[in-house]
Amino acid sequence: MNTYSNNTIYMLFNAGGVAFAYIMLAGSIYYAPVDFSTKGYWAMGIGLLTLALVNVVKYRLEDRASGERIAKLEVAKADKILEEYVVERT
Repeated sequence: MNTYSNNTIYMLFNAGGVAFAYIMLAGSIYYAPVDFSTKGYWAMGIGLLTLALVNVVKYRLEDRASGERIAKLEVAKADKILEEYVVERT
C-alpha cells in the first residue's frame, strides 16, 4: 500500500472516531437530567472547543509547511551559491 492510501485509512478511522464522540456527546447532553439552558451551555462549549482544536491543527500545519518552504529556499540558495562558485573557478 502506498502512503496516500495509508493516510486515507487513518483519516477515515479518525473521522469515524470524531463522529462517534460527537454522537456520544449529543446523547449525553440529550439525556442529561438538567435544564435546557445548561444543555445549551454544554453544547456551546463543545462547539467552541471544536473550533479551537481545528484552528490549532490548522495553524500547526501552516507553520510546518512554512518551515518546509523556508528550508527548500535555503537549499536552493546554497545550490545557487555553489553553482556560481564552480562556474567562476572553471
